[in-house]
Amino acid sequence: MGTGSVLPGNPVSNDELVARGIETSDSWIIERTGIRFRHIAESGLTSSMLGAEAARRALDAAGLAASDVDLIIVATSTPDKVFPSTACLVQAALGVSGFPAFDVQAVCSGFVYALTIADKFIRSGSHRRALVIGAEVFSRIIDWEDRRTCVLFGDGAGAVVLEASEQPGILATALRADGSQHEILEVPGNIRNGHVEGSPFVHMDGAAVFKLAVRVLGDVAQEVLDQAGLTTEQLDWLIPHQANIRILQATAKRLQLPTEKVVVTVDRHGNTSAASVPLALDTAVRDGRVKAGQNVMLQGVGGGFTWGAALLRM
Repeated sequence: MGTGSVLPGNPVSNDELVARGIETSDSWIIERTGIRFRHIAESGLTSSMLGAEAARRALDAAGLAASDVDLIIVATSTPDKVFPSTACLVQAALGVSGFPAFDVQAVCSGFVYALTIADKFIRSGSHRRALVIGAEVFSRIIDWEDRRTCVLFGDGAGAVVLEASEQPGILATALRADGSQHEILEVPGNIRNGHVEGSPFVHMDGAAVFKLAVRVLGDVAQEVLDQAGLTTEQLDWLIPHQANIRILQATAKRLQLPTEKVVVTVDRHGNTSAASVPLALDTAVRDGRVKAGQNVMLQGVGGGFTWGAALLRM
């Protein structure tokens, strides 16, 4: 019914990272990732604050008030607190209460996981309208001395409003995970007795992530197309997790999908984890590329290892 997104502060360019003392270059980052800018939340700005603002914009686009919603699901790996959930904090910020609000932790696949869960709630008949949000302040779990990871990530939030309808807008979904691959992308630290035990920063085996991501994204895309009885040729837009331009290009090639049908925003905001898919969706809706009646596939892949896809008819 509506989409919304928000990016905090001003864009930070690759050259600005170099000026801060990170041993890299603009050309190196662009060539390997396609990223030109990222946004970094100022101190005190949290995932729930970003999520609430994205939600307000999605509600405005839908012509609805927060009181019209009866479910909030937030996908995040960077919650404000250990508890309560970020979703409960978003609910409070929107000035509503009395209905379920909870978080989903599937890292960069989080939004697709959350969207799929909301779809099941609505299809069951128990709920009519849902806010589904992806919100992250990933800059706070990045080691800014590790150029392999610090150039990749940024902060932001995106949201959509779903509403029950006799004409399904979500045609097919599929969620997958392989916990045996958790070590290729993880934050291995935890809080114990008031102290951080282990590393509190993102650790990633880039080559392993690339190889696995391209394979599983291709497989899950075909899975949801088969569920819906559609072919790749009938797909108007692919909106994948905005992690790395090379992964996006390789996935499109595997699907034999023209690159002109892939929505790419990674150059503007880097990898925003669970926020990246709704950010890209909102961008494409608002600039007029994504139109009513079109078939759009959303994809996520991330730490866990998790992945999934949702096929929509807008």
